[in-house]
Amino acid sequence: MKKSLLFILPCLLVACQPATDTYQRAQGDSPIVTQLPEVALGQTPKNIILMIGDGMGLTHVSTAWTANHGFLNLFACPYTGLSRTYCTDYLITDSGAGGTALAIGQKTKKRFVGVDTLGVAQLTLMDYARLAGKHTAVSVVCRLCDATPADFCCHRDSRYDYDSINASYLYCQVDYIAGGGLHFFTHRQDGRNIMDEMSNKGYHTYTDSSALYQATKLPVFACLADSEYVPAPERGDLFQRQTMKAIDMMQSKPFFMMVEASCIDDWSHANDLERAVEETLDFDRTIGQVLQWAAADGQTLVIITADHETGGLALIGGDFHTGEVQCRFAHDSHSNIHVPIYAYGPGAEHFTGVIENSDISLRIRELMK
Repeated sequence: MKKSLLFILPCLLVACQPATDTYQRAQGDSPIVTQLPEVALGQTPKNIILMIGDGMGLTHVSTAWTANHGFLNLFACPYTGLSRTYCTDYLITDSGAGGTALAIGQKTKKRFVGVDTLGVAQLTLMDYARLAGKHTAVSVVCRLCDATPADFCCHRDSRYDYDSINASYLYCQVDYIAGGGLHFFTHRQDGRNIMDEMSNKGYHTYTDSSALYQATKLPVFACLADSEYVPAPERGDLFQRQTMKAIDMMQSKPFFMMVEASCIDDWSHANDLERAVEETLDFDRTIGQVLQWAAADGQTLVIITADHETGGLALIGGDFHTGEVQCRFAHDSHSNIHVPIYAYGPGAEHFTGVIENSDISLRIRELMK
């Protein structure tokens, strides 16, 4: 009996281990930035850009660095920290509560967007920026009724109340909004067409990226896909171009922008290693262009973080010389693993240490005053 147990138990342990996925990139992306000019301490930024990798944990970053042959633009940031992502009613948060903490400076309940624990609407960083006389922008690759953009623009006690969230964009007063989810704005149960209503509200509306790139006047509302954008790299440089277009249109005065690489989370939920890596690298290309612009501008603070980690990703092997990564996902949901913070520009020194996700928002708010 002892012999058979000794034989069976190791076999059971091996059988219970998650499968190992391997992905190899033949060539890494060319660097956009390798070193950034130093910024003196104690300065106040004119512009602030908050960049969120949805579901991007530390292992996602390490995996993308390895697959990209040992290079990421975000590693040029001189200041780093860690963020705790739990929400008020669960240890494991979601993008509703995680993004809301970043937007309003308070932790809240799971699935809430832009509201406190009582469901009361709170001012978001978009509101504080507008009150400070700044332009505002949102650039994402998910549908605009998804949790993170809704966290910054809308106020509801359920992230799944899509019709109500979409209608809320009529009142958000954000100057530049670009993402997906056209179907949710135009094919509603109540028959309303929110794209038409946004146009009547004074927004210049776009459903085609080529037309967006030619835009000259704010406010802009661009809905460029029926739902989420097609995966990276199939969508090419769309994320970079729509983000840089926002900067180009807003720089006539100070601005605040939220940029989200939304689909790192989606492909981590699906345990699709290749697409999770490629989404992270598409985010890094966008980060590189933003950092390059911020370095030339000299008055812009860039903060890069995540709302939570997804998939319990483990990097168990690989070689950055060849771009090969060997990984395992522990599950198909979120985890409570701390997520990274990277910062560059005036005020970047305030985003170090181990802090609550809500503190990131509060520190941004202070720098807006």
